[in-house]
Amino acid sequence: MSDAAKPSVLFVCVHNAGRSQMAAAFLTHLAGDRVEVRSAGSLPADQVNPAAVEVMAEVGIDITTATPKVLTTEAVQASDYVITMGCGDACPIFPGKTYLDWRLDDPAGQGIEAVRRIRDEIRQRVQTLIDEIRAPRT
Repeated sequence: MSDAAKPSVLFVCVHNAGRSQMAAAFLTHLAGDRVEVRSAGSLPADQVNPAAVEVMAEVGIDITTATPKVLTTEAVQASDYVITMGCGDACPIFPGKTYLDWRLDDPAGQGIEAVRRIRDEIRQRVQTLIDEIRAPRT
């Protein structure tokens, strides 16, 4: 179980190759070690989308060593926030977790300009999430 002083976030998309990898990298970059960050996919790809790697490098974040991981029940149970990005009902639901569904275009097969737009939207959502995590719970 996660340490109450250090909230944990799990980003989930189908392939864990684009959106969830970019979101996890932004949260790690922007929140540092104040948040435990995980990402996973319901049907993980063989590698991270090269376009996602490229657009993250443009903003100074290196995800070349990231690898897609399979979504596990344990990862969901160990997370305070579970953020889905188009994985539908593949994500198990547990009481006491905060679930958010971020509707984002899938960068798979998209040109670099489209992937940049997706990256920028993810960055904004991650910043909002950090603000929400910092806010005291009522």
